[in-house]
Amino acid sequence: MDEFEERRGKLRAVAYRVLGTLTDAEDVVQEAWLRWNRVDPATVEDPTAYLVTVTTRLAIDRLRSVRAARVTYVGPWLPEPVPTGGDLADDLALADTVSSAMLLVLESLSPLERAVFVLREAFGHSHAEIARILDRSEASVRQTAKRAREHVDARRRRYDTDPATRKRATTSFMDACAGGDLTALMGVLAPDVALVCDGGGLAPAPRKTVHGMELVARALVTFAGRMPEDPRIEYAEVNGGPAIVVRSGETAAAVVMLYLVDGVIEEIHLVSNPEKLGAL
Repeated sequence: MDEFEERRGKLRAVAYRVLGTLTDAEDVVQEAWLRWNRVDPATVEDPTAYLVTVTTRLAIDRLRSVRAARVTYVGPWLPEPVPTGGDLADDLALADTVSSAMLLVLESLSPLERAVFVLREAFGHSHAEIARILDRSEASVRQTAKRAREHVDARRRRYDTDPATRKRATTSFMDACAGGDLTALMGVLAPDVALVCDGGGLAPAPRKTVHGMELVARALVTFAGRMPEDPRIEYAEVNGGPAIVVRSGETAAAVVMLYLVDGVIEEIHLVSNPEKLGAL
């Protein structure tokens, strides 16, 4: 395996966390590969540092260009769901930074703040290393990292992380939806639960976040009643946690990710935009 391929997984993981979409991340990694092929590897003292630098800078530039498109996006925007394990989320810390809930919080950071946060919090780079990657002073990076950390801490929810708890809730949730049982469904939802649906204008979905146990339960039962032809429901590891994937034949039609506090569901992310389901 050549030096680039040995590092492709990490580069993809960095780019995805900065961008929130696997399609854009793959484009960035491909551009990094093209640049790598234009240099003599023998002249590169530290290939990992070089490739992370190139990938991060490309991802920042790409994020600046795609942000404008997200402003005019139809309905709520959610990160692109990706199957995880291996290079995208191989431990609990990495899983947390790839969750759709965290990636949604990161959307409120500037591209530079987001890159600093990802490199520091997800991959453990030192302030000095990040300064070299971004061609900034170490003092500036420290200030940016502190600002980004404070911003994230103020906006993120501390969701349950125990895999067994999340898997049980996911199973109970799916059983209640499939049976159209409003009472059972409300039994696993928090009173102030929020349902965020991303159809992108290409699939039926509420264009505003739905709040409250009863309204969310009714919306979910309605969604369950609109299953595609030849439906198949699977449990999968998506964005660092258990998820429900609804398929029509072999094609993913929707993915549902649940976020719990004290064992009850506080937030639900449902992605049905077909352009975001290719990775599944």
